[in-house]
Amino acid sequence: MDAFSDLIRGVRAHGSLFGSSTLSPPWALHFVDGAPLTLCTVLTGAGWIVPEGHPPEPLRARETVVVRGPATFTFVDEVGTLAEPIACGEHCAVPEQGGTRHRLGWNDCGDAGADRDATTLIVGAYPVRGEISRRLLDALPVVLRVDAGGPADPVLDHLAAEVAVDAPGQQVVLDRLLDWMLVCTLREWFDRPGGEPPAWWAAQRDPVVGHALRLLHAEPAAPWTVAALAERTGVSRSTLAKRFTDLVGEPPLAYLTRWRMTLAADLLVERESATIAEVARAVGYADPFGFSAAFKRVRGTNPSRFRRTATTASPARA
Repeated sequence: MDAFSDLIRGVRAHGSLFGSSTLSPPWALHFVDGAPLTLCTVLTGAGWIVPEGHPPEPLRARETVVVRGPATFTFVDEVGTLAEPIACGEHCAVPEQGGTRHRLGWNDCGDAGADRDATTLIVGAYPVRGEISRRLLDALPVVLRVDAGGPADPVLDHLAAEVAVDAPGQQVVLDRLLDWMLVCTLREWFDRPGGEPPAWWAAQRDPVVGHALRLLHAEPAAPWTVAALAERTGVSRSTLAKRFTDLVGEPPLAYLTRWRMTLAADLLVERESATIAEVARAVGYADPFGFSAAFKRVRGTNPSRFRRTATTASPARA
């Protein structure tokens, strides 16, 4: 298990495709849900993504933009368009709500499909569950974009083919394709020339530190010491400690503690019947008091209070 796989595992499309809209100018679609992550890609034509409080971003054919919530954004034919914005959510932009060609999970081009100036937009919104995936969100800007011609292009071809038909099981296929598209987009953005990816992303490529990170993520509850980790990675203790700290930004056991507390935060919410001692053992602590002290040091509150607060807030988040 690598760090990126662990962080993105809670980011999954599940019936979250807003749909495919084939639009003739002028248009303005205002995406009001404020989803934690929204992926926008254009099959044909072009437009502009206008995030709330941020500069507009052009979106041309086969380019992809990912917008991080909770702020809303608008997709327009041109900046300053005179089109009346249509509020888009889960059931956005059906013809009776303004005439745009939009369906959940399938594409109805109609006459607009014959218009050479028409723009075909695919949008997928992603819920982000738990503290694990929030660490991924923290590494992303409000808006990121990748150009056409990259590793995601073959996925876009599959998306274009699938969104143009109406077939049994289509939503499942579209969800998985959107997941694939998101992973390819984030990989390309993290690896862009001159970029500033999070430390854990770059560290994964190092043969020693990358191996250590995979071990910590695969066995977070193991009784790790720096010496044990160094032995598994085949270097000296001092070499591992320095190399890990230089690349990741913190010592191995400090990284492990923060990761364990992230796992524990999700377990406290997901397993409401589990005791604090059971959660402690699940993340590698035999002593619930030691676990509680570590949790408060990292998270700023004790496990019981965190659970009460998160459980109370979860219906509102949903």
